[in-house]
Amino acid sequence: MAQPQLRDIQAFVAVARSGNFSRAAREHGLAVSSLSQRIKDLEQQLGVRLLNRTTRSVALTEAGELLLARVTPALGEVDAAIDQVRGLHEIAAGRLRINAPPPAVDLVLAPMVAPFLKAHPRIELEVVAESGFVDIVQAGFDAGVRYGEHLAQDMIAVPLGGTQRYAVVASAQYVAQHGRPAHPRDMLQHPCIRTRFSSGAMMDWEFEKDGHVVRVAPPAALVGTHLGLALRATIDGVGYWATLEGYVREALASGRLVSVLEEWCPPFPGPYLYYPSRRQPPPALAAFVAFVAAWRKREGTSAGDLGA
Repeated sequence: MAQPQLRDIQAFVAVARSGNFSRAAREHGLAVSSLSQRIKDLEQQLGVRLLNRTTRSVALTEAGELLLARVTPALGEVDAAIDQVRGLHEIAAGRLRINAPPPAVDLVLAPMVAPFLKAHPRIELEVVAESGFVDIVQAGFDAGVRYGEHLAQDMIAVPLGGTQRYAVVASAQYVAQHGRPAHPRDMLQHPCIRTRFSSGAMMDWEFEKDGHVVRVAPPAALVGTHLGLALRATIDGVGYWATLEGYVREALASGRLVSVLEEWCPPFPGPYLYYPSRRQPPPALAAFVAFVAAWRKREGTSAGDLGA
């Protein structure tokens, strides 16, 4: 029996990751019919169905889940080998896939993207913003971004920037009418804008001062996930909002928002870029790691600033 071709396995992985034939076909520059035929050829050669297809969705069968779990790391090794060979020309090239939580994308990665791509025009950068934890090796990413407490022991971690801090803010008009809280528990008397995660959970607001931690669950006047909505509602006087300071820095500087409880919002280490330690990073990733080091030096951040 003929062995499946690598291109057919790659086609299967593309569809499995995206959950959509049309999207996977666009990513690989193929017609949907050609991509579908490759999957059919692979299923015929293996003698099992890998995908359950409907008019609206694609789902992995048990065999498909098994195959995806086993071939994803192997394909990663193939891509790394190809990138390493390309790197012999000393020009970083190829695709670099990074998974990161949205705040890290917005506040830390976004300013780096244009300068990095300008310095390395042969690199295709793909950044996927996800709040949940992802096995970057299993999901086919070259690197991920997380905060220090969530990093696995077998990963190399590189600080991406300086310290960050949360800010509790409200409009100047709201503070004038309803008062400024003096203690975190005072937040229980105010309507607030809160975030519900995809898991359904709403995290308590955590404050710290002189080693003393206080957690509160303030009443929610508005619950959402869209930062633009939360920012507009806060400016319009709905109530207090706790968010990363980077999202409201301009509004604070302009006077549209007022910060409270600053002494209860200490700085903490920013996010880290992490990647597997078991192999030499491919040239595109190595180029990004070097870029991050130069960026941090230029921005004046050091390992000490990040609590590393």
